[in-house]
Amino acid sequence: MIKKKLILEKTDNEFEINGVFNPGCYQEGDFVHMFYRAISSTTNSSIGYAKLNKHNEVIERNSEPIIKRDFDYERHGVEDPRIVKVDDTFYIFYVAYDGKNALTAYATGSDLFNIEKKGIVSPTIKYSEVKKIIHGPQRYIDRADLYIKNVGEDILFWSKDVFLFPEKINGKFYMMIRVLPDIQIISFNNFDEINNDFWINYFFKGLNDSIVIECLDGRHVGGGCPPIKTPDGWLIIFHSVDSNRVYHTSVALLDLDNPLKVISRLKEPLFSPTEDWEKEGTVPNVVFATGTAIFDDRLCIYYGAADKRIGVAELSLKELLKKLC
Repeated sequence: MIKKKLILEKTDNEFEINGVFNPGCYQEGDFVHMFYRAISSTTNSSIGYAKLNKHNEVIERNSEPIIKRDFDYERHGVEDPRIVKVDDTFYIFYVAYDGKNALTAYATGSDLFNIEKKGIVSPTIKYSEVKKIIHGPQRYIDRADLYIKNVGEDILFWSKDVFLFPEKINGKFYMMIRVLPDIQIISFNNFDEINNDFWINYFFKGLNDSIVIECLDGRHVGGGCPPIKTPDGWLIIFHSVDSNRVYHTSVALLDLDNPLKVISRLKEPLFSPTEDWEKEGTVPNVVFATGTAIFDDRLCIYYGAADKRIGVAELSLKELLKKLC
């Protein structure tokens, strides 16, 4: 049984007067640190902060953004953060939007509240060039053509829903990324390796080897919450978009040692927009999961609702894993 609750809405503060959604979360004991996307009166995005207790009650909330737009590549938005801690370092991945291109940038720090922006981590390659080098199904070429048609020949590869696994696997970082309409995973030794040569030679030219979750029907799938390590495998909570543009929350289980191996995947969504506050908003019919916390057996999935509000879905982790195993 899944229980849903609305937990955060916009305020009269300028930076979040038009909506709050898609929160990145980090659990610290009985508390959850929530870094959420906030929309200003000019529709630009920054990142707000709230702290929740284990009952998902807001006990602290900033009146100013915790992450602002500092650089030209993010001048119109810092969006949809995902948070993980690998060893002793926090990694916050977010979408950097310049008004035309949506790229993935990241920041790091030993303290969640004192982070340093490291810049763009995703490819800075035009779709027109990606088309020439990509080795994959025709559906990837079709999506590239669609972006070029809608935005222009100089549009860069559109990069959203990128984040790390919360620990290294076999000594390597693992990263979930997306080439529409599917989800892919890559691995690397350190961030110094990540440049356009890496993306061209290791990723785009070998795309078939990186696919982990395919879009079986509908429009596309995309990464949601950072993976959860369980004894049965990596629990992956992602979004799936149907042909009517309704966003659902879906689930799969990946092998612990080889995350490219799918152990199982629920045939139906875990949950879908059913509440009025999920069906009505800036973008209707959206549940967009981006963060989790676990209190005993209670799995809390935090999500953006209709690109306007933040909700939480609560369920038994044991019961969910039974369905997947």
